[in-house]
Amino acid sequence: MTGKSVWLGRARGPVKLAMIGFCAAALLLYIWLVAMRITAPETAIGMHEMIRPAGRPIVQLMLFALGGALLFASVYLSDFKGWIEPAQKGFFDIVSLVLGRAAMILVAVIVLVMFYEVVSRYVFSRPTLWANELSLWLASFVFLLAGQYAMQQRSHIRIYVIYDQMPRWMRKASDTLSVLLIVGFAFALVWGGYNDAKTRFLRMETFGTAWDPPIPGIVKPFLIIAIVLVAVQAVSNLIADWNRDASNLHADEIDEVEIENIRRTLEDQTR
Repeated sequence: MTGKSVWLGRARGPVKLAMIGFCAAALLLYIWLVAMRITAPETAIGMHEMIRPAGRPIVQLMLFALGGALLFASVYLSDFKGWIEPAQKGFFDIVSLVLGRAAMILVAVIVLVMFYEVVSRYVFSRPTLWANELSLWLASFVFLLAGQYAMQQRSHIRIYVIYDQMPRWMRKASDTLSVLLIVGFAFALVWGGYNDAKTRFLRMETFGTAWDPPIPGIVKPFLIIAIVLVAVQAVSNLIADWNRDASNLHADEIDEVEIENIRRTLEDQTR
């Protein structure tokens, strides 16, 4: 990633400090919870209590610290541009970048959770009741947020065999039609799923297992929110690409830096 600021500018420093502060607070709270589990197991707070914060200020504080760490880390990392990422031009691109960075962070969290489960299960013979469900819960957010990021990066599946043969006006017409279909799908999903999502959220429907996380009560509403965000990003892309050069619309544009890296690698292998 390049170090040049994408959108934060002078606010990058304060955002970085906030990220470090929330991460440090979450780490200190985690150490405190582990220490309490060792010294006072009868009053310790485990993963079962972590998804039931009512009446537990320490759990609420821990969740607040984790949420703040994820938020500010996502905002901070979105201020760096990846080598293969196109320049941000749409009015909604920054929101999608922040959500995309959050998805990337959640992937790393899933790896840590599964690593913990493997060690606990096969080294200490103490499998957890929550690792598999937590990884499933987080993976659902990654899946939905990845669609948002893919739309912003224009890396979703597109077939150019016919598209490249069209004149510019016909390309605009096909792009407009595809965006209208996306918006129509989002409208239909919201229309048909809003009441069900609202019901599941208000009663915080749980998974029905030993750990019993509220996966349906949270994922179903977020599914509707995610598809609406994708539709907004599709509209943003259409507006941003409307007057772009027709020869520069492909998502997989030539990356001179990547080509140079490949050339150097081949030269090193032939020496």
